Amino acid sequence: MMKIPDWLKTFSMETIRSVKEINWEEWVPGVRAVIVYIHQNNQVLLIHKKRGLGAGKVNAPGGHIEAGETPEQAAVRECQEEVGLTPKGLELRGKLYFQFLDGLRMEGFVYTATAFTGDMIETDEADPFWCHVDKMPLNRMWEDDFYWLPQVLRGKQMDGRFIFDNDTMVSLDVAIRDPE
Repeated sequence: MMKIPDWLKTFSMETIRSVKEINWEEWVPGVRAVIVYIHQNNQVLLIHKKRGLGAGKVNAPGGHIEAGETPEQAAVRECQEEVGLTPKGLELRGKLYFQFLDGLRMEGFVYTATAFTGDMIETDEADPFWCHVDKMPLNRMWEDDFYWLPQVLRGKQMDGRFIFDNDTMVSLDVAIRDPE
């Protein structure tokens, strides 16, 4: 069983409104997840999310990391399960940390890939489609994507911390940098 840090025991989601108010050094995710952006020839693979967190939004293939799985293994599995493609040459582009006011705490690993194998399929989870990188429907995606996704698709790396109240972003802190 994971030990809950003392600061989190007195943590009131009703009063937290800024990422600066969270002690991210002691913050513990409740869920670990991945998201994968396959892109090539100025196109990026996106999905219409059909169920689960973010249902109704446009996103990319991804999901929870299962017990005993590395983030990279989860990235490959989630792409295969959701859209029938196996990404090749995955590159870790950054990490996302989400604190939702309902208590959900999620750590996300952001991957890109410029190659894949397989045939794209629609599943119960996702309806995939290719989109030009300059015409991404950011107004139908999670609010935070606007602040980091275009830069990641241009080869940058990032780390982002966010507070969400349901679908509304309350606070953010994003650091974009050149690859190491």
